[in-house]
Amino acid sequence: MTSFDNPIANTKTNPIVSAIAVFFIALFAFQIIGPFIGFIFAMPFYEGGLMEFAEMVTSGVITNEIKVPLYILQGVSSAFGLIVVPIIYIRLVERKSSSNFFWFHEKTSLQSILTILIGLTFMVFVGMFVYWNANLQLPEFLSSFEQSARAMEDKLMEMTKALTTFDTTGQFVLALVVVAIIPSIGEEIVFRGLIQNFLLKGTKNIHLAIFISAFFFSAMHMQFYGLVPRMLLGMLFGYLYYYSGNLFIPMLAHFVNNGFTIIMMFLYQQQISEMDLESADRPELLPWLIFSTICFALLFYFKKLSAVPRNYE
Repeated sequence: MTSFDNPIANTKTNPIVSAIAVFFIALFAFQIIGPFIGFIFAMPFYEGGLMEFAEMVTSGVITNEIKVPLYILQGVSSAFGLIVVPIIYIRLVERKSSSNFFWFHEKTSLQSILTILIGLTFMVFVGMFVYWNANLQLPEFLSSFEQSARAMEDKLMEMTKALTTFDTTGQFVLALVVVAIIPSIGEEIVFRGLIQNFLLKGTKNIHLAIFISAFFFSAMHMQFYGLVPRMLLGMLFGYLYYYSGNLFIPMLAHFVNNGFTIIMMFLYQQQISEMDLESADRPELLPWLIFSTICFALLFYFKKLSAVPRNYE
């Protein structure tokens, strides 16, 4: 395999500043501008008024009549904030071709198969951290923060549960697009393609770059009681990107994680599968150890298979 350059190697702006700027630009576009545009696209699918729809969304009261408009709102918000705005940033600020910026290196079918297997087994590994983080008890002096964090978590969980309870196959397909496909593309563009590369250029330390970009990735979701497992996912995506040199690989792993969850929820609700991914039970230790061992063995093999000479200067 031939060597290739980091796409931001010749960036004149301080790369650390650029990484922070990208995070806040994407966050603002995703949380503020994106929803505004999303409302415009969603309104034709809602019979009521704009203010009524906005009030129902912000209150967390998700009825069946606003599910489809809400899927559209979230899909447009994600696509605008995490795909459109970053690409505009690349072209106007970095003045680079988006096709070159994301550092695509030739991938193989075996890499893709390994990525799928790693993604599935990593879900078992991270499940232990999901349980631990969700049941984390903070010290007494942080009780105020804990109450507010729990309240926010409960509100987000209510909305998530409403959006992942599928009354029709059409709702399932929309959820797959909005929750799995769009975030898999957009979040990997922002956090691996942009932020991780900027941090790598600024720190010259890939492990630090992956760790910080994974923290940004988790923090953007604003769920304290899911912070650690989402950080671990971000680190997995970061190393898969670094080992392969191809942004498609973490996109695929991201899709496996989100898409498998949506599919299994749908199958459980249709009584086709008995696997309940929403169970709050602690994972059994022996299966967890077995799948964790398999996961990291596959990741180690992926690293050896995908080793690519790199030039970051």
